[in-house]
Amino acid sequence: MTFNDGLRGEIDCSEYPEKGPVFAPLKEPGFFRKAFIEGGTIAWPNGADIAPESLYEKLLQKEQNREGVVHQ
Repeated sequence: MTFNDGLRGEIDCSEYPEKGPVFAPLKEPGFFRKAFIEGGTIAWPNGADIAPESLYEKLLQKEQNREGVVHQ
């Protein structure tokens, strides 16, 4: 994933299928691959979507952890 400010990397989305019934189909690789961008958000045909702010924060935290930055 790449954001406009240049932050980029891979995000583990494996937790999302456990966040409710709308996300359950994401367990299936074929359905997960049906993702598309809608209004700046990653979305799927069943109405599931993940806010870009959430993805950005996950990626930022991953990058900071990699660099050894301490969170408060």
